[in-house]
Amino acid sequence: MPATHGTRHRFAVVASLLCGWPALASVGCAPEAPMDGEAMPSAGGAAARAADLSSGMHVVLLGTGTPNPEPAASGPATAVVVDGRAYLVDAGPGIVRRAAEAAERYGVDGLTAARLDIAFLTHLHSDHTVGLPDLIHTPWVAEREAPLKLFGPDGTAAMAMHLTAAWEADFENRLSGSQPATPDGWRVEAVDIDPGVIYEDERVRVTAFAVPHTGWPEAYGYRFDGGGRTVVISGDTAPTEAIVEMCDGCDVLVHEVYSATTFRDRPPEWQAYHAQAHTSTIELADLATRARPGILVLHHQLGWGATPEEMVAEIRAAGYDGPLAYGRDLDVY
Repeated sequence: MPATHGTRHRFAVVASLLCGWPALASVGCAPEAPMDGEAMPSAGGAAARAADLSSGMHVVLLGTGTPNPEPAASGPATAVVVDGRAYLVDAGPGIVRRAAEAAERYGVDGLTAARLDIAFLTHLHSDHTVGLPDLIHTPWVAEREAPLKLFGPDGTAAMAMHLTAAWEADFENRLSGSQPATPDGWRVEAVDIDPGVIYEDERVRVTAFAVPHTGWPEAYGYRFDGGGRTVVISGDTAPTEAIVEMCDGCDVLVHEVYSATTFRDRPPEWQAYHAQAHTSTIELADLATRARPGILVLHHQLGWGATPEEMVAEIRAAGYDGPLAYGRDLDVY
């Protein structure tokens, strides 16, 4: 049975019814190191399509977007796939359909809707949680049998309970009507966590670590160890030494970022917000240089008009010379 640790045990069974680079070798990519600020080619192309994600640990970017409704970028959501099993981080809008697209593209049964049954929230901002009703309901309609296991900061269990209550009529209709429905797939087992090892099974160990984000009393990044690799996902965060400590040579570091150049043109009130909520290209270059990831993947990018190439160039100019990719939806690392 999976083990959970580092939680406050505020456990709610919600029932209101009521490549050349070692880090890329596993996806078959053979990119050359970016030069002169050129963004590294997407790992989500033909080489990644041919990758075998049934064994080992892989990162699939399901959504790289921001609160802004960008057509090419779904809301923030990442799948860490270990031996074919998917572990989700955040639930931005579009998460289930993006997962279904990835399942079809890469042949990963663990990303099909019925198999999506475990997720970790970095914090409770709407852009990271608006897809949670989708993650609760759509896989159940697709015949998920097990309850959704959900881990996150204080308030996660309450959010899950309220969302379940909001769709009480739907649950009653599907469970008592003529439509076939699994008896438990609609349920949510939600845990408000503390820093530390919060989940462990035969494939993976998940460690939560606190990060600073705009006055939220709790926000987390996550470290995944399993399948012979280590992956660190920053969540939304201002610069923090926790990234350096938790990565420390990790295989993949997925980190949010904003353009330090276009930041200067933002209104003062937005500058004050972003400085305490997010990490600039210059700040990330320093963190990544010391964290030494096998590859740094930019995620949840705030460019304000800066191109991917320009944002990569900012990081290079600030001194980071390690493997680097500008993440796009459905890329694999």
